[in-house]
Amino acid sequence: MTVFFPLDTARLRLQVDEKRKSKTTHMVLLEIIKEEGLLAPYRGWFPVISSLCCSNFVYFYTFNSLKAVWVKGQRSTTGKDLVVGFVAGVVNVLLTTPLWVVNTRLKLQGAKFRNEDIVPTNYKGIIDAFHQIIRDEGILALWNGTFPSLLLVFNPAIQFMFYEGLKRQLLKKRVKLSSLDVFIIGAISKAIATTVTYPMQTVQSILRLFTHQNIY
Repeated sequence: MTVFFPLDTARLRLQVDEKRKSKTTHMVLLEIIKEEGLLAPYRGWFPVISSLCCSNFVYFYTFNSLKAVWVKGQRSTTGKDLVVGFVAGVVNVLLTTPLWVVNTRLKLQGAKFRNEDIVPTNYKGIIDAFHQIIRDEGILALWNGTFPSLLLVFNPAIQFMFYEGLKRQLLKKRVKLSSLDVFIIGAISKAIATTVTYPMQTVQSILRLFTHQNIY
C-alpha cells in the first residue's frame, strides 16, 4: 500500500473531483505535487494504513474462521469460497466503514479541488475527525457509503473465488506453488474483481467524502 499510495491518491482525486481537466494518472500526480507539495501524494498515509490493518484483520480472520467451521477438513468449492467471502465482507464493512469515512476525509484534506461543491475540512487527526463528524453530522454519518460498500463485498468475494479456483487448477499440475505463481494468480484475481466492481467504488468514494449538506 505504501509503494502504490500515490496511485491511490490519484484514483481518489479523479473519482471525487469530476471537474479536474487532467484525466491521466501521471498528469494528476504532477498537478498535485506542483500545487500542494512533493509529499501531497502521501497525505493521509497513516490513517489509510491503520484502516487497512484493521480491515484486513477483520476480513481474513472472519473468512478463515467461517471456512474452517463450514468446510471442516472437506474439500472446498468455488461456491463455498464465494459465500464465505461475501459474509466476511459484510462483517468487515459494518465494523470498519467509520474508519474508511475518516480515512477518506483526511486523505483529501488540504487538496485543491476544481469542484466548488466540495467543502474543505479541518481535522487535526483521526480522533478529531471522528469527533467533528459525530458533532456536526451525527453518528450515522460515519457509515456514509455503507450501501455501495456492502455491494462491494463482492470485490474480495470475487477475488477469493478466482484466487482459490486458479490455485486449485495449478495444484492439479504441480505439488507446490511458487511465490511467482501466488503473485500472478493474486494479481489476476484482484484485477478481475476490481474491474467488475469499479463503478461502485466511485460512488463509495463520493459518499464518504461529501457531508449531508454536500449531498442534499
